[in-house]
Amino acid sequence: MAADRILDAAERLFAERDAATVGMNDIAKAAGCSRATLYRYFDSRDTLHTAYVHREAQRLYGQLTERLGGVADPRERLVEGTLITLRRVRENPALSSWFAPTARPIGGQWAQRSEVVKAMVEAFVRSLGETDDAERRARWLVRVLTSLLLFPGDDEHDERTMLDDFVAPVVLGEQSVTPASRPGP
Repeated sequence: MAADRILDAAERLFAERDAATVGMNDIAKAAGCSRATLYRYFDSRDTLHTAYVHREAQRLYGQLTERLGGVADPRERLVEGTLITLRRVRENPALSSWFAPTARPIGGQWAQRSEVVKAMVEAFVRSLGETDDAERRARWLVRVLTSLLLFPGDDEHDERTMLDDFVAPVVLGEQSVTPASRPGP
């Protein structure tokens, strides 16, 4: 319970300012505990960040699987799942602060190094029916998500088009079809 209280306090701070600027002293104060107590649960800021990222990734993955439960088409699952993920991160001030352009955006770094994020994205890729090279495809999908969080498209329609044209073919193992090479109506 104390660890969750500390992570909740960190989340409140992440919602107020860029996650990269939040220190352990700030978190201890916000959690109403001493630094010694904080370090008993999280021996470093990296450990606390890891715990926070894993907790939020599990929450996000639960929401994602619930929302995509009735979507059978792999392409639609991939595009909708990616858009849902982007929307959820962007709508949550604590999560979006990890990708803030005003400070060092630490979200990309954590997305790449988190074993939980890797495992969940790989499970998502496997749920699309693509099992060949799922680990590599999942790593690439994490990079795409990170890129879109740091450098968003013009709007959701623009991002949907990019995902459909360029990401889906690679992740699903299809031959790439670019807008210029599509047959006309």
